Amino acid sequence: MIPKHAGLPSTPWLALILCLAGNSLAWANTDKPLAALSLHGDAKYSSRTQPFTHFDYTNPQAPKGGTLRMAGFGTFDSLNPYINKGTSVSGIDLLYDTLMEQSKDEAFSLYPLIAESAVLPEDRQSITFNLNPQARFHDGSPITAEDAKYTFELLMEKGHPQYRSYYGDVAEVKVLSPRQVQFIFKHRNNPELPFILAQLPILPKHYWEKPEHDFAAGSLDIPLGSGPYKVKDLDSGRSISFSRNEDYWAKDLPVNKGRYNIDLIRYDYYRDQNVALQAMLAGDYDFRTEYMAKNWATAYDVPAVKNGDLILETVKTRSPAPMQGFAYNLRKPQFQHRAVRRALAYAMDFEWLNRNLFYNTYARSKSYFNNSDMSATGIPDGGELELLEPWRKQLPPKLFNTPYALPVTDGSGNIRPQLSEALKLLESAGWTLNQGKLVNPKGEPLKIELLLSQASMERVALPFKKNLALMGIELNIRTLDISQYIQRIRSFDFDMIVVGYPQSASPGNEQAGYWGSLSANVEGSHNYMGIENPVVDAMIEKVTVAKTREELTNAVKALDRVLLWGDYLIPQWYSPHERLAYAKKLKHPKSEPLYSIDRHTWWIEEDTTINKNRTSSTTESNTGNHLISILGIGGLVILALFWLTRRRKPS
Repeated sequence: MIPKHAGLPSTPWLALILCLAGNSLAWANTDKPLAALSLHGDAKYSSRTQPFTHFDYTNPQAPKGGTLRMAGFGTFDSLNPYINKGTSVSGIDLLYDTLMEQSKDEAFSLYPLIAESAVLPEDRQSITFNLNPQARFHDGSPITAEDAKYTFELLMEKGHPQYRSYYGDVAEVKVLSPRQVQFIFKHRNNPELPFILAQLPILPKHYWEKPEHDFAAGSLDIPLGSGPYKVKDLDSGRSISFSRNEDYWAKDLPVNKGRYNIDLIRYDYYRDQNVALQAMLAGDYDFRTEYMAKNWATAYDVPAVKNGDLILETVKTRSPAPMQGFAYNLRKPQFQHRAVRRALAYAMDFEWLNRNLFYNTYARSKSYFNNSDMSATGIPDGGELELLEPWRKQLPPKLFNTPYALPVTDGSGNIRPQLSEALKLLESAGWTLNQGKLVNPKGEPLKIELLLSQASMERVALPFKKNLALMGIELNIRTLDISQYIQRIRSFDFDMIVVGYPQSASPGNEQAGYWGSLSANVEGSHNYMGIENPVVDAMIEKVTVAKTREELTNAVKALDRVLLWGDYLIPQWYSPHERLAYAKKLKHPKSEPLYSIDRHTWWIEEDTTINKNRTSSTTESNTGNHLISILGIGGLVILALFWLTRRRKPS
């Protein structure tokens, strides 16, 4: 799931079922205000006999107070996460509220925040939100329907390009009264659209319409928000602090009870991951999600962990695991032929990497929807086959009778049999070996530039480079600073990068932004590979109009299978767990696995016996053993970009 307020709204979801006070409401019965929206049957907290007071995974008695120190990576030059310019700062989502709030222990249900209820008429042509009369911006001014309309139009005109894709089916926005805003749809076959709109962040019209506040500029001017925190201070590119808003208008709403407990949240920025790790071990910040397998295995063998000052915890979520891989830029001529893309996959020896770098802790990614029941396995049948059958002539014949499989090695490092198969594929695409160089019919050698954001990822890329060289292919690894890297991928100026595509429990419209033809040539879109495939587009449409869970599952499997057989990237690996390292003072509620971790339910209990100085433990750790593994820095940067340009997505 994509974090709240990080940019675009949430993903499409299943059969559209709306609930109010325990009654499952069909479309024909939705003329009255609804206190909850759900795409998976009854909304959990509105179907109970007891009043909804707080989410089950929160502690409504959690104490308030304390300071949480976090790490940011790279740098930042913008406090606006909604535009395709600059690098937005971590934590800026804390400034903004949305119309409704999503629970994290349901696949996708929404509950009142700025909007105290919603009305969905029988004809499915609109949704109307009734705003809470208590809703306020930080300057005390009311949040009105005019603000909601203005926000929508502002994002469509000046926001990230993905908004125009997400909100494209909205025909008109009407202000019905100061506290009623209506979104009218172009058609009825986009069942997720009401839910996307329910997650719209509301921006203050009276602030952004002033000439001195240029929404598209991406400046470091502190904007006016309405959320649980305010910006306290910032040091450009280095740090930012957020202070809890004691006068937060929504602090007593059920969706916020037991959340936003920490008084001050500070992000200090680190340009190097190893430096950031050492800072964590030294006690310079309090919370870290560890994405590096070898770090988890070796770097935390320090006194701070042994004496309990630093807590290590693995948390399993119910979310599909991201698809990560070496992604091709199909806009480049050397990647036009599918056989070439397939052949290059033989050069990535996952089994060797997992054994030698990752402590055998990872599973190979074999689906764009790993760790879920939506993965395409075996051969297509049933409803999935019905969706694919009309496109048989446009698809590889093997798709219908052969399970998709990635090359497998014995992990010894000797992959000559695999490379032999790869050369056969390359020859079928017109490439031949000539004096140790792989060349096309024009005699041009196959050269590839792999763009990275940090040198540490080279430890993963170098074995790949070595294996490609055995086939006569030259791989140049180029590492850029984060700002240059972001600009290069936004403009699709690369041959190959590491990507990471997070998925939700109920995929939908966001898939068009990932690999739909209309987004392929829109700078700043998430279709990094430049996929333009009518079958992919057709399967995306089936996903977005699915009316039942079964329909959705079949459509997602069909989409997954078509993407896999397109060989648009070289799948890497994933882990079903999140690895957390945090200071002893941090506490969190115990709960069943969530669709994503809600760090805002945590609180601080100070313990004066904790040894604040962990510097000595740092020197005792083996600082030479910090390798990038699970997602890799490149993958993390891509995921960060999603966070910077999208709104929350259900897990």
